[in-house]
Amino acid sequence: MTRGTATIREATSSDREAVVALLRAQLEEHSIELAPAAIDFAVRGLARNRELGRVLVAADAEGRIVGVAVLSFLWTLEHGGASAWLDELYVAPAARGTGLGRALTEAAIAAADAAQCIALDLEV
Repeated sequence: MTRGTATIREATSSDREAVVALLRAQLEEHSIELAPAAIDFAVRGLARNRELGRVLVAADAEGRIVGVAVLSFLWTLEHGGASAWLDELYVAPAARGTGLGRALTEAAIAAADAAQCIALDLEV
């Protein structure tokens, strides 16, 4: 999916370092302490097992990763089956106000739908 000069896509292994850096920045903005190794472990887990979820990235025209959305999949009685949780959504400060947050959210909805999730919960 392309939004202006940015592209929204599923993260690849070569994106891992940039994804971890963005997630670290997000947690720091919210004064949440989590070791970089723990973030890296979680991102690697999602990359290894697509049944757990998806990591989506927004790449600018130069290919730099400037946004990230993390979906976690689960099975819940509340929704009667497969569901997704939009666990993290972050756009780098310099790229904010350009519609990337909305584009990442729309891509997360599409990814949850493609994974046959019947509900998508947002963590706020």
